[in-house]
Amino acid sequence: MIEMIDLLGLDAVFADMPAGNKRALFAALGTASERLWELDGAAVAERLASREKLGTTGFGGGIAVPHAKIAGLGSVRGVFARLARPIEFAAVDDLPVDLVFMLLSPVDAGADHLKALAQVSRRLRDRTLADKLRGAGSPDALYALLTGVEARDAA
Repeated sequence: MIEMIDLLGLDAVFADMPAGNKRALFAALGTASERLWELDGAAVAERLASREKLGTTGFGGGIAVPHAKIAGLGSVRGVFARLARPIEFAAVDDLPVDLVFMLLSPVDAGADHLKALAQVSRRLRDRTLADKLRGAGSPDALYALLTGVEARDAA
């Protein structure tokens, strides 16, 4: 079973990420993937936007899980961002989004991509966890809440 700790590193957790709209968010997530995994940030942003055109990844409650398959990635990876301000996302409940978990998978990930999506969705649908994520003061605290691991022990 894929666990959150398998998908997310402390360096991939952002508190109060600035993004005025979905396009700016995807650009910021692309930039993060460039820094984290040496991917083409613009290509990541474009793949996220292309996937979003198929249907919203905003599943309600202020949460979105944008995802894409990316060439050159060795394993399924994630970035978590709590946004500085909620943004319009065309979510299923029409509420703005402030918690975002981007999931990127290798092109041939198949079942691992689906398992990771299921794990992230299950975790973030927990309203108590979502409330705690909104109140957490730092990336370390966000990481600990998402993975169950103290950030100082995760290095």
